[in-house]
Amino acid sequence: MLFTDDTVLIDESTEGVNTKLERWRDTLDAKGFRLSRSKTEYLHCRFIADEGGVASEVAIEGVIIPRVERFKYLGSIIQGNGEIDEDINHRIKVGLQK
Repeated sequence: MLFTDDTVLIDESTEGVNTKLERWRDTLDAKGFRLSRSKTEYLHCRFIADEGGVASEVAIEGVIIPRVERFKYLGSIIQGNGEIDEDINHRIKVGLQK
């Protein structure tokens, strides 16, 4: 069984992410792979302070993908608000444990 984990799709708009996600899903399906709808989640990063509004929903074939405020990617904790506090605290704890 082959699988991949921790893949990132980036775009400036939710519509762009949805388009890329559907294109990616179609390509995977054509090659005999599946995109897990139960394990897929998305993070809307708000790096600009005056960026208003709530992001539109991200979906795969009409199924809404859950939104998270942070997740771990390649060993770093990425936060939607652009802060790095959780990542720093995590790295300090790991260092103290070693």
